[in-house]
Amino acid sequence: QVQLVESGGGSVQAGGSLRLSCVASGRTFSRYAMAWFRQAPGKEREFVAAISSGGSYKYYADSVKGRFTISRDNGKNTVYLQMNSLKAEDRAVYNCAGREHQGSFGSSRNDAEWYEYWGQGTQVTVFS
Repeated sequence: QVQLVESGGGSVQAGGSLRLSCVASGRTFSRYAMAWFRQAPGKEREFVAAISSGGSYKYYADSVKGRFTISRDNGKNTVYLQMNSLKAEDRAVYNCAGREHQGSFGSSRNDAEWYEYWGQGTQVTVFS
């Protein structure tokens, strides 16, 4: 069993930055593909970014490409989401998710159902 705990959310002015962190319990974090999803009020959950177990492969939603960066530190059991140039439409609850999987991964990276473990979420609010 893996437990994921997010932090780093908050309120920021449009154009600002935040860095989200997700710390995983357990000793096998380095075998897990990880991702960030978000859900805005009244909208469906959407894929934001994903990273392979070793960190070599990274994938982004078109809406955040060039602004957000996903990274991980397997020594600290942590995955990060650096969010720059934040927009009002980035406002959402952000969840990290994980699944034991090594190497690259295909379209399943965008599928919330593919991931086995989820954090409780952290709120990001962007005001103008």
